Amino acid sequence: MKYILVKAFWKLFSHTPLSVMYILSDGLFFLFYHVIRYRRKITRKNLVESFPEKSLEEIVKTERAFYHFFLDVFMETCKVATISIEEIKRRMRFTNMDLLCQSLNNQVSVSLYLGHYGNWEWVSSFPLHMKGDIISGQIYQPLTNQEINRLMRENRSRFGAINIEKKETLRWINKQIKNNSTTIVGYIADQTPRARNLKHFLPFLNHEAPVLTGTETITKRYGMDAYYLEIKRPKRGYYEATFVKMDDDPKQLPDFRLTEIYYRYLENTIRSRPELYLWTHNRFRYAKYE
Repeated sequence: MKYILVKAFWKLFSHTPLSVMYILSDGLFFLFYHVIRYRRKITRKNLVESFPEKSLEEIVKTERAFYHFFLDVFMETCKVATISIEEIKRRMRFTNMDLLCQSLNNQVSVSLYLGHYGNWEWVSSFPLHMKGDIISGQIYQPLTNQEINRLMRENRSRFGAINIEKKETLRWINKQIKNNSTTIVGYIADQTPRARNLKHFLPFLNHEAPVLTGTETITKRYGMDAYYLEIKRPKRGYYEATFVKMDDDPKQLPDFRLTEIYYRYLENTIRSRPELYLWTHNRFRYAKYE
């Protein structure tokens, strides 16, 4: 019953035009930034540590821009429940598809690296741009709140992407290989490892940051191609995602090199427009300064 009520409100709200949602987003900025001060302390800490060359004035400007963007993404995520296929394809564009299709047409499966940058939730619309029998999947970590977790799963699968729970990743991939299926699987690969898994560190935004290397392990083990998804936001409510091939033969790279390439791409993307990165997470709690 609780889920039905939450879903009913979610879908009702999602019918609101995005133009109206953005007005609401602007109004909520004052509440979240000045009154609730939602994760302001960790956001400021992350920004100051990541950009020591910036003045306090520049940090505050980026911080405020981030909170405006953060609330926009919340609205855009709600909108997924009812947005039309035509509108999502117009607002979330994918470029350099020819390069990606070279891999897939050769029946080489793809690991797609992305970060918590731009609107990663709208990336789930990618299957709308695919032809043939390519299977599109996305790895996710279940949320604690069961109702919200179920809603997010429905959101993320609305356009044809398959949700793959993180602990089921290898089992799912092995099943696709057994069925001779060609797949493209998205990994938001910038999560922080748990304390017991602090095995490898890389330079990232002025820190020696612990990194997850599971995506690299899977990519090399199964002979997949590796792509980075570079996301830009030309204007409010519009995104452009470009596929970048990270290496011609990931399997031959030394250990951790593929992960290092990903973090260099991600850092360059973040430095271009830092307000579009998710700064509210305690990303560097186990990290060290460079």
